[in-house]
Amino acid sequence: MRRFLSALIVLGLIMFFISTLPLIPEFGKASLSKVSRAFIDKDVNGNGGNIQYGVSKDLENGAANVVTSIVVDYRSFDTLGEVTVLFTSALGVGIILSGYKRKKFGREPNFILRVSVGILLPLILLFGAYVFIHGHLTPGGGFPGGTIIAAGILLLYLSNEEFDLSKTVKFVEGISGSLYVIVGLLGLAVSGVFLINFLPTGVVGNLFSSGIVPIIYILIGFKVGAELSGIVAELHREG
Repeated sequence: MRRFLSALIVLGLIMFFISTLPLIPEFGKASLSKVSRAFIDKDVNGNGGNIQYGVSKDLENGAANVVTSIVVDYRSFDTLGEVTVLFTSALGVGIILSGYKRKKFGREPNFILRVSVGILLPLILLFGAYVFIHGHLTPGGGFPGGTIIAAGILLLYLSNEEFDLSKTVKFVEGISGSLYVIVGLLGLAVSGVFLINFLPTGVVGNLFSSGIVPIIYILIGFKVGAELSGIVAELHREG
C-alpha cells in the first residue's frame, strides 16, 4: 500500500511539472522591470520616500527584513512548495525505513551528556522559537528556527535511549501544514488572492506587525522542526 501511494505521489508530481513547464518563459526572455526596486523600497502602494524603522506604518508589507518580505509574502506560495519538498523528503525516509523495527542497544547515555541536555535543551528550544517568531524583524525565520528546534530533539534522542517523539511530530507537522494552507485560503476568501497579506501591517519594526508574515513564519517553524525531528526519529528507530 505504501509503495502504491509513493508511486502515486511521484506520478502526480511528474504530471504537475509537465503541465507547468509551458508557463515558464524561455531562458533569457523573461520580462525585466523595475518592480523589484518598488518591493525592496516597500512603496508599491505609492508610499514614496525612506522607510523609517519604528516610525513608518501601514506599508504594503511591513516586514523589516527584506528577505522575509520576499520569501513569506511576495512568493509565499513558492515557500509552501519548498516546505512540501521537505515533507516529501521526510516521507521518503519514513518509507525506506518502514520495514525496520526499533532497536534498543541497552547502553546508558553518558552522564555528562544527559545533564548537559537537561540544561541546554530549554535554551535551544527558546532560541529556535525566537528565531522564527522574530523572522520579520531580524535575520532568521521558520526554516532556521525549525532546524534549531530539531537539533534540540536530536540531543534528546542521543541522551535518552527510550525517548520517542515520532507520533507527536507527525501530529504537529500535519496541523502546522494545514494551518498554513488555511491562512492562504482565508486570504483567498477575503481578498480573492491565495496567501495575500490581508491583515494590518502595523508599524515596521514592531513585533505585532507585517500582517500574516509572522503567523506564516511560526507555522513554518513548527512544520520544519517537526519534519526534521521526524527524520531524526526514523533514523534513531532504525539504529
